[in-house]
Parts: sequence; C-alpha cells; structure tokens
Amino acid sequence: MKQYLLDTNICIHWLRGKYNIDAKINEVGFSNCYISEITVAELKVGALLGLRSGAKPQQQGLQQFLSAINIVPITHAIDVYAHEKVRLRLSGTPAHDDFDLLIGATAISQEMIMVTENVKDFQNFQGIVIENWIKRE
Repeated sequence: MKQYLLDTNICIHWLRGKYNIDAKINEVGFSNCYISEITVAELKVGALLGLRSGAKPQQQGLQQFLSAINIVPITHAIDVYAHEKVRLRLSGTPAHDDFDLLIGATAISQEMIMVTENVKDFQNFQGIVIENWIKRE
C-alpha cells in the first residue's frame, strides 16, 4: 500500500477545507497519510502567527488534526538530509529551505510519496516521488 507524506501546504489546505483535499485523503485512506515532525512545527508556528494577526483561533482544530494524523520523526531522515544538502550545494542547486529539505528527506528515507503543491521545492531531490493534489482553477 502506498504511503503519503503530506507537506505543510497540503495540511493547511485540508484544515481550511480547500481544493477537495479531504476527498483525496479519503481516496488514498487516512491511515496511509503521514506528516513530518517538521510539519507539526510549521503548523504550530502558523497558528500562533495567525492569532497575532487577529485571525480566529484554530488551535482546537489543529490539535484534533495532530492527534489523528500519523507523525513521522525525522531521526531516520538525518543521513538523507545531510547527503542531499551536500549534493545539492555541490551541484549548484542548493536547497533554499532546510525545513523543506528535512521533509523531503523524510519522504525519501521512509519511501513515501511526497504530496505538495510546491513541486519546485522538492524536484531536485534524488529518489523522491512527488504528487501534487492541488488543482487550482
């Protein structure tokens, strides 16, 4: 069975009820969907920033989401991260975001499909399989 690592942007769209992400999750099976510990951190930062800018609180929905979704630790991705960071830098196409690199390394090390709308942020990683579930109209 295929397993999917959801990028932070996919989780945000899902939490906001956009782009039929919930239908795609149901199609592949919720139990086959995972997020990185890095995504947890990014979602929490976004929720706190939203509070500061006057957005309505999303903490309860976020906590329910985090309690339900499978969270993958980054420990097993560290070697892939280091290898890819050096390889990309030496090839002249460095990764501009270490968090994206850690998320992508997690997908690679766990042999998961990386689901993201930001395909260009991950396309230079060796051994990564990417899907974009967002259809903007």
